[in-house]
Amino acid sequence: MSDMVSVTTIGFTKTNAKGFFERLKAADVKLVVDVRLNNTSQLSGFAKADDLPYFLSELGGIRYIHRPELAPTDTMLKEYKKGKGDWSVYEQRFLGLMESRKIEEKFKPEMFEGACLLCSEDKPHHCHRRLVCDYLNNKWGGSLRVKHL
Repeated sequence: MSDMVSVTTIGFTKTNAKGFFERLKAADVKLVVDVRLNNTSQLSGFAKADDLPYFLSELGGIRYIHRPELAPTDTMLKEYKKGKGDWSVYEQRFLGLMESRKIEEKFKPEMFEGACLLCSEDKPHHCHRRLVCDYLNNKWGGSLRVKHL
């Protein structure tokens, strides 16, 4: 399929600023799409909303946008994280939330070309950024070529 769109995902925990920004630059990311509900996390100082757009621009010429509509609700997050919830239950609830939000109609595949979805989890396996890509790929007929950094 020649009209595939290349999109990456990344988490910022369990890494330092150098490793984080170097991975983005090496992947030729042009835009970071922050899919966290709250982008003021204290988990990594370099990933806070006040600083991240500056660092991305200065260190890699990368643009930044925050799209919380691609994040789970606060209740979902708390039930899963603090309540040590079941991943499969969380996954189904989040997929249902994206369906109800009709995110596939609010975005177009080409909007993700050169983009990187940002979340906190270091690995994509149990992270909603992977679910966003999987959901959109399903809705858009496999038009996204996804690489997890």
